[in-house]
Amino acid sequence: MKRPMKEWIRQMIDAPVKQPLPLLSFPCVQLMGISVRELIGSARLQAEGMRLVAERTKAAASVSLMDLSVEAEAFGSAVRVTDHEVPTVTGAIVTSEEEAEALAIPPVGAGRTGICVEAIRMAAQTITDRPVLAGVIGPYSLAGRLMDVTEIMYLCYDEPELVHAVLEKCVSFTVSYCEAFRQAGANGVVIAEPLAGLLSPALARAFSHPYVRRIIEAVQTDTFAVIYHNCGDNTPQMATDIFALGAMGYHFGDAVSMAALLPQAPADAAVMGNVSPAAQLLGGTPDSVREATLRLMEECCAYPNFVVSSGCDVPPLSPWENIDAFFAAAEEFYRR
Repeated sequence: MKRPMKEWIRQMIDAPVKQPLPLLSFPCVQLMGISVRELIGSARLQAEGMRLVAERTKAAASVSLMDLSVEAEAFGSAVRVTDHEVPTVTGAIVTSEEEAEALAIPPVGAGRTGICVEAIRMAAQTITDRPVLAGVIGPYSLAGRLMDVTEIMYLCYDEPELVHAVLEKCVSFTVSYCEAFRQAGANGVVIAEPLAGLLSPALARAFSHPYVRRIIEAVQTDTFAVIYHNCGDNTPQMATDIFALGAMGYHFGDAVSMAALLPQAPADAAVMGNVSPAAQLLGGTPDSVREATLRLMEECCAYPNFVVSSGCDVPPLSPWENIDAFFAAAEEFYRR
């Protein structure tokens, strides 16, 4: 269902008590008794997983799978799939100008993109008490998977025209993909651009931010929100550029200090993060998750636009006792 998302963001910022918004999707496999392999291949299972997570938690929004292999697979990349881990891209398919020129922009529906769009269509019909957000990969992070995540770093210096040529095709596809999610009933997208967090501010200014901004300008409206996610170590050095992207929300990983980023953020944008998904939600205990969540909220909740979240996508096998402890800690904080 269509929602006034700009107003939703404003209301969330103004609310004295805010619901957490973790990137929580893959742990639904535990609730359903299925494997990650089964989940990623079925729109019905993805939609049911989103419904079950929404039913169990008081998350501010329902977020679809943060599977950063989907778009690269649609372009032709090989993907490694296992039963218990998020899929990963293997190998590069663009290593030369000739291959970049020959790289075809896939139609939405290629690979598993059609499954993901249909999952959102089905989820949006059953989850009506909160926004439904789809997950997409950012342009530089997608280009890195097409060209190899290490090799693209060298190519930014040695063959920048090659990188820009691939980025153009990534942006073209991503805009169409976001529009398909909008037509399917999504209220917005989370654009995950983690690879850009490894760049220097100057390189990010050349190879990531302009392309992200183009996507945001093309798809974001008062009724369709874009939330930008970056979990790289260099994020603080590029904070000014990131906060100039124009997204309605920003989401950061646990490698950075939320308390240091919040003073730089626009007051009318939601800023989310960053309880560690690996060290705490996957590897911690209910007590350690509670302590980490309360500590983060004590540091950051003086800023009205802060929304507590996971630092990144919550791993599939994260114990639900830990996830429940995260939500319980947020409730505890606001009761104080």
